[in-house]
Amino acid sequence: MNKVDVFRALHRRRAPDDPLVLPGPWDAASARVFTQTGFPALATPSAGIAHSLGYEDGAVPADEMFAAVARVSRAVDVPVSADLEGGYGLAPKELVERLLETGAVGCNLEDSGGGVLKDPHQHAEWLAEVRHAAGAALLVNARVDVFAYGDGNPERAIERAALYVAAGADCVYPIGAPTGVLPLLRSGIQGPINVHGRLDGGGPIPAELGELGATRVTFGPGLLRWASLALEGMAGELMKRP
Repeated sequence: MNKVDVFRALHRRRAPDDPLVLPGPWDAASARVFTQTGFPALATPSAGIAHSLGYEDGAVPADEMFAAVARVSRAVDVPVSADLEGGYGLAPKELVERLLETGAVGCNLEDSGGGVLKDPHQHAEWLAEVRHAAGAALLVNARVDVFAYGDGNPERAIERAALYVAAGADCVYPIGAPTGVLPLLRSGIQGPINVHGRLDGGGPIPAELGELGATRVTFGPGLLRWASLALEGMAGELMKRP
């Protein structure tokens, strides 16, 4: 199977306590660490790449983001999905072409811009154009930002998810959804659901998220922040040495 087929297969028939865990590499070195540890696929975080390149989240120029994704894809043999935020204002055909040139086989696309929710019907039409341009070459993860920038109503999230799935999205990502509403979202959304995992011990582990309804778990820039804390500790030890 090619990489996109492998990636699709990883989303299918998963046991409830075994969601697909996708670490978020911010560069080639971190990508190699994750794959050498045994993870079967990766999902680059836009915020993690932004911080690694010296930008604020959401401020990375498209050229630099695609270049960063390409470096990650070249460094590993497993499928890579890329967080492309809101698509950088590119037409669907150009967005897809540029992403495929990086070697990635999946993408995360947000339904908000500047902290404001987009019209769901217009966004669904745009996603349908992305799907048409990509054909079967990409696994599209449609982010639903109702809990991040909307009123947090699970029913609104389910309505948006239905539009995006109908438009051709392979997976939906209700980012920021409280753990308690995951079973409701699972019952109302067709297909795979992406859930944001936490690394600070303050939330369920991936297996528990899977039992609540997650098909896959991502961490945004959390792993970069975790690595930065470890580096900070090592730097502190160096400062203590004569």
